Amino acid sequence: MEYSQVITERYSVRAYKDRDIEPNKLERILEAFTAAPTAANRQPIALIVVKTEGREQELKRIYRADWFASQPPYVLVGCTIPEKAWVRQDGHNYADVDLAIAFDHLVLAATAEGLGTCWIGAFDKEAAKEVLGLPEGVEALVMTPLGYPADAKRPRLRKKVEQLVHRERW
Repeated sequence: MEYSQVITERYSVRAYKDRDIEPNKLERILEAFTAAPTAANRQPIALIVVKTEGREQELKRIYRADWFASQPPYVLVGCTIPEKAWVRQDGHNYADVDLAIAFDHLVLAATAEGLGTCWIGAFDKEAAKEVLGLPEGVEALVMTPLGYPADAKRPRLRKKVEQLVHRERW
């Protein structure tokens, strides 16, 4: 799949087939995550790969939607380690930015492999910490189911380039 097609084909998948993911595909997706750039190459990020089978009830404590825990073979959890991140002179910590870049690499790689994802940020942070055994200083920031889509892409509205892009000045 051409890169421009990957970008336009990606959508938020909310239904998954009962089908496992080939190990080589999963590894390519995980490698895409690790290949992402991070500020000052600090790499203050981590990914937890959770096999959903047998963990559905635990995962539903984190995010209640049925399609999240019971349909896909995996849930991937992106974490930050803020104390290891590069911090700009004004105090802005770049851990969240670093993770967003890496997670987007992962999501686009999954799309290129014919798999579906759905960015999820509205989850129970405390349940995630407990269920995933996160150590002190590690924060779950974003997660996605990972599997073969059982739904279809719906039309989505996007603003025009002219509405979002400013040239030279605001």
